[in-house]
Amino acid sequence: MIKKQATIKEIAKLLNISISTVSRALHDHPSIGLVTKMRIKQLADELNYEPNQTAIFFQKGRSYNIGVILPELSEAFFSAAVSGIEDTANKRNYTVLLAQSHDSEETERKLVAKMKTQRVDGLLISITKNTSNYDHFDVFKKSNIPVVFFDRIPSLENIHSVACNMATGTYEAVNFLLKKGHRVIGYIEALIKHRLKYDPSLMVNCDLTEQGTRTAMDTMLNNKRKPTAIVAFNDYVALFAIRYARSKNIKINEELTFVSYANLPLINYMDHVPVASVEQFPYLQGQKATDILIDLLNNRQAKDETKQAYYNIIVESQLVINQQSPI
Repeated sequence: MIKKQATIKEIAKLLNISISTVSRALHDHPSIGLVTKMRIKQLADELNYEPNQTAIFFQKGRSYNIGVILPELSEAFFSAAVSGIEDTANKRNYTVLLAQSHDSEETERKLVAKMKTQRVDGLLISITKNTSNYDHFDVFKKSNIPVVFFDRIPSLENIHSVACNMATGTYEAVNFLLKKGHRVIGYIEALIKHRLKYDPSLMVNCDLTEQGTRTAMDTMLNNKRKPTAIVAFNDYVALFAIRYARSKNIKINEELTFVSYANLPLINYMDHVPVASVEQFPYLQGQKATDILIDLLNNRQAKDETKQAYYNIIVESQLVINQQSPI
């Protein structure tokens, strides 16, 4: 038979004192004398008393839970970001509720609704690459629950966000390749609206899958201006592209040089690695996003959004030269 959880009421009855006295003693209220406080705490320990967290959360107006939704935890980038989020949240006595959208907008919408029903205090999210409608976040806005976007940011005004300035790293990557003598540089990017101002025929979209990357490489290699270097959207795309190039007997980083984004640990285990990778600092992005969210929770005042200041933090990217590379 499961033993019933001891309550403050039972402790008060056994000690013949008021419930309010027990409650104040367990919360170290200065109005309760030391002897009384010790008696109450000793009996509470003997009865294995545990505070009713639901009642405490209701009293304080918080659950001390933070919701986190990201595309794929299996990706090293998001794993590092989650580490930054959890480390920061734990230090501030918050628990992280984690969910994956698997890059499905429909799943993302369901998870956002579920996070609301779980009564999270706030939400951290990196949206899917397919998300085009953002009305599912309205429920948080209407309930005055803060949302902070990181890495993948929606094209919305008046939002809190943390993102990496890809322009800095991209400039460094292209400049690096130019100094190595490359003049025809291809670029495999994700399906995004904003494009770098290079030769359009040397910029190819893909869906970030291996098959999509193979198709993009076909297009690139059949271009009249055949590139001698390719900048890939991330290290996974670079891996797929390098594998495909090798199947065509192309000498990697000799006949065709690769630079990628993310600087993930996986490149250290590749037989043929990009000569350089743009570091996006996912752990730092996770840290900063969590700091912003908790700051918003600690400073919730006027609900007049016209007077609200929005956090838009930019983390500078940085080109990292791969020491394994022959170049």
